[in-house]
Amino acid sequence: MVTPDGGRTAIAEEFRLIKRPLIDKAFDRASGVASNHANLIMVTSSLPGEGKSFCAVNLAISIAMEMDHTVLLVDADVARPSVPHFLGLKNDTGLMDVLLDDKLDLADVMLRTNIDSLSFLPAGKSHRHATELLASQSMSRLLDEIAKRYPDRIVIFDSPPVLLTTESRVLASQMGQIVMVVEAEKTTQHAVKAVLRQLGASTNISLLYNKSRGFSGEEYYGRYYN
Repeated sequence: MVTPDGGRTAIAEEFRLIKRPLIDKAFDRASGVASNHANLIMVTSSLPGEGKSFCAVNLAISIAMEMDHTVLLVDADVARPSVPHFLGLKNDTGLMDVLLDDKLDLADVMLRTNIDSLSFLPAGKSHRHATELLASQSMSRLLDEIAKRYPDRIVIFDSPPVLLTTESRVLASQMGQIVMVVEAEKTTQHAVKAVLRQLGASTNISLLYNKSRGFSGEEYYGRYYN
């Protein structure tokens, strides 16, 4: 895992490389303001077990280490929320509850983490109409609020796998950027093409190659930067 005080580990350096183009695309260079929800980034995969939640959490932590940005990490995998496991938090009242209750404010359900610039929005209670809730006007208004309330904020959504549910496709239509996690030696070319077809209207898609057995630079980075 990436940690703020973890030093120059291989995984920290990898996520530094991953986050940079995403941050650059999130904000207009001239004004520094996000446009067209470009600061809303969905992390997904084709099927379960490919490491999307792990990547979403590490990406959020890495961006939160930036000097000029804050991060909201949203667990949007309502059926199988796993982000709380990585953060040591509970899947408490969250996203679904806000969409169902007009009186519930976003600030009431956001959780603090041990990183000052990183907040967390749990998935909340599972609901049989989760897809419809994510496609609702309430969700559109919530996303506008999340995207615009803080000009320095980047929002990372851990979404369900694309080929497993319709919820991720609904979310994707409202995101500014999408990161698709591809597991080395497991995710098939057919699965990748199927996801890209389903997300066809979303042009800003990046692929993240995960669980590669290539050379680990952890020892190298430790020696080089010490």
